[in-house]
Amino acid sequence: MLRVDDLHVYYGGIHALKGIHLEVNEGRIVTLIGANGAGKTTAIRAIVGLLKLNAGSIVFRGSNITDLPTHQIIRQGIAVSPEGRHVFQNLSVFENLELGAYNLRTAEFQEQLEWVFSLFPRLQERRVQVAGTLSGGEQQMLAFGRALMSRPKLVLLDEPSLGLAPLVVQEVFRAIEEVNRQGATILLIEQNAMAALTIAHYGYVLETGKVVLEGPGAKLLKDEQVRKAYLGE
Repeated sequence: MLRVDDLHVYYGGIHALKGIHLEVNEGRIVTLIGANGAGKTTAIRAIVGLLKLNAGSIVFRGSNITDLPTHQIIRQGIAVSPEGRHVFQNLSVFENLELGAYNLRTAEFQEQLEWVFSLFPRLQERRVQVAGTLSGGEQQMLAFGRALMSRPKLVLLDEPSLGLAPLVVQEVFRAIEEVNRQGATILLIEQNAMAALTIAHYGYVLETGKVVLEGPGAKLLKDEQVRKAYLGE
């Protein structure tokens, strides 16, 4: 579904991405793990056209999207749940979800809304509540739900567990698995390597802008290098 080849991105004089390659096959959960500063969010921003590429190509569902502006890339069927959630603080839960469904007809909107509420019942309970008054976990659910409202083919999730309590992290990751079971393809960017690799079909390890290791999630969980660097063993 998504293929990234030889991607190079510079921030001024800093070589942030150094020729990374990754593939996301349809119907899979693929994770990109790494420490702070490894280049994970840079990769997301490059894929959706928010950063200028210095070299490389990005192909989505057979079409080259390398030089497309962000709004056209999103219309191809990619949705992003960004790091830090970035919900519209002064709008209600319902209004945030409504903004995510800009491309849907009324009947489709209602169907998608009911699906998102089935995934996150707390959002339905709080549909008229102002988003800025939600807990961190609820805001993460809202950001994820908003991304799903456009019926995307591919969802990019950037650090969904960041700043959340362990029980809430479990709830969010259960939702990721359920969304995938129901047909969505997911590229998951995570610092929480244990949680990410446990649910991922395939994973990439990013260090200082380079992919240094890749393989099935279950295999990476057992890898000695990964366990020492990311699992505290």
